[in-house]
Amino acid sequence: MHRRKILLSAILVLGISLCRQEASAQSQAPHGVDTVALHAVVVGNDTIPVITLAIFDVVDRMPKALRKEKERYNRLRNAVYVTYPYARTAARLLKDVNSRLATMSSKKERKAFLASKEKEMKEQFGDKLQNLSVYQGKVLMKLIDRETGQNCYEIIKELKGGFNARVWQTVAFFFGGNLKSDYDKQEDKDIEVIVQELEMYQRYRAYN
Repeated sequence: MHRRKILLSAILVLGISLCRQEASAQSQAPHGVDTVALHAVVVGNDTIPVITLAIFDVVDRMPKALRKEKERYNRLRNAVYVTYPYARTAARLLKDVNSRLATMSSKKERKAFLASKEKEMKEQFGDKLQNLSVYQGKVLMKLIDRETGQNCYEIIKELKGGFNARVWQTVAFFFGGNLKSDYDKQEDKDIEVIVQELEMYQRYRAYN
């Protein structure tokens, strides 16, 4: 009887051991959809699975000084994008006005023509220009000088006379502007970069 118990115990232990080995083998064997193929490297007697993760950048918070510079540049870029079309239009109008005035000898005729042209410009651009901020107005004056080769004071003086130019210069001064603002490619290099960017974009739009 005692031998029989020992025999049964041995058979039970052996059975449990075999079940464990089978379960272990099944867990390591491929299971169709449960199988994931992995790259591996062999280190000594060990086979180690290797998984390549997606590459991503870890970026620290932008320094305060750099953040302020970015804000300044974005503000300037927005102002150039808003006002550059007006500067281009002003250049075309000034060229047209000067060519027309060159054919007029009568002071009265010139005055009437300038009055009609001024009225036309106010109707076309008045509301839009009034909605510009003081900062955008300053950028516009720079761009007008870039496009025409004359600052706003010179243009007003030429078309409306010295008195009117001085009056508008005084008004501009009180609003923080300067009609005599000249455009300098070196001093205004950021504006120049943005203008070149805008012109390149416009050429791309024209060809596509």
